[in-house]
Amino acid sequence: MKIKSSKFRVPEGEKVDLKLWNTNVGKLYDGEAKYKAFLEKSVEDLSDHQNVLYASDKYSLLLIFQAMDAAGKDGAIKHVMSGVNPQGCQVFSFKAPSPEELDHDFLWRSSGRLPERGRIGIFNRSYYEEVLIVKVHPSILKNQPLPEEIRSDPQVWEKRYESIKDFEKHLHRNGTRIVKIFLHLSKDEQARRFLARINEPDKNWKMQIGDLKEREYWDQYMEAYQDCITATSTEKSPWYIVPADDKMNARLIISDIILETIDDMNLSYPVSTEAHRLELETLKEALVKEIHPEG
Repeated sequence: MKIKSSKFRVPEGEKVDLKLWNTNVGKLYDGEAKYKAFLEKSVEDLSDHQNVLYASDKYSLLLIFQAMDAAGKDGAIKHVMSGVNPQGCQVFSFKAPSPEELDHDFLWRSSGRLPERGRIGIFNRSYYEEVLIVKVHPSILKNQPLPEEIRSDPQVWEKRYESIKDFEKHLHRNGTRIVKIFLHLSKDEQARRFLARINEPDKNWKMQIGDLKEREYWDQYMEAYQDCITATSTEKSPWYIVPADDKMNARLIISDIILETIDDMNLSYPVSTEAHRLELETLKEALVKEIHPEG
C-alpha cells in the first residue's frame, strides 16, 4: 500500500475551501485484517524512526491535531503512536486557558510544552484554538484581560496568524519540525458518532450538552478553519487536511505523514569516534574478565 501524503497537504498560499476537500476517500485497506497489518507495520516503522530521532538528539517533531468534536483525534493519537517509547513522546491536551495563562500572550502556555530535541511532542488542540473557538465566539476575546486596542482591532485575527507563523518559523530554524493535522469530519458523520456516544453506556462520558451547542456553529467553524489553514499552512510548517469519516483510513494517512516527515530529516544513529571505540573496548575487556574470571 502506498499513500500519497502530498494529496492531503495544503500548499503555502492556497486558499482553502473545505467544501472541495473530501471527508471520505476510497478505502486504503481491504478488510479489517489488512488494516491491522498496515497499521502494525506503520507503528513498527514509527518506533524505529523515533529511536533514531532520540539517538541523534538534534531535531524534535511537533504534531498538532485540530478537529471538530468526535473527529477521532484521541483515537488517532492512541493507535498511531502506540509503539513509540513513552520516554521519547509527550502528549498535551489543551483545555480552556487558566487565569495564569490568560495573563500571558496566547502562545505562552504552548512554549513550555514544546518537545525537547530527540522527542516527539503531540498537541491535542493547541494555540490554534485562539484563532478558532475564540474567533467563532468573540465574547471570549472580549472577556480576556487584553488592552482594548487589541480586542477592538479589526485585524486581530490576521495579526494572530502572523504571530503563529513567526513562532513556527522560529521553531523550525531551531530544529523543531512541525506537522499540523486537521481531521476533516462531515457534519453527518459527527451526528452518527454523537448518537453512538448517547446509545452506548460506556461512551456516555464522552458526550456533553455543550457538544451539541457547538454543533450549531458548524458553518462558522468551517469558515474559521478555512481562514486559519489558508493563512498558516507554509512550506516548512504545513497543514494536512485528513479525511476523517473513516477512522481507520485517517490513521493510516496520519502514520504515513509522520513517517515521511521524519524521513525528510535524513537522520542516522551517531557514529562513534575512535576515542569512544577504544573506551568501549576497554569496558568490554573488563566485563569479559568479570563474567569469565578464569578465562
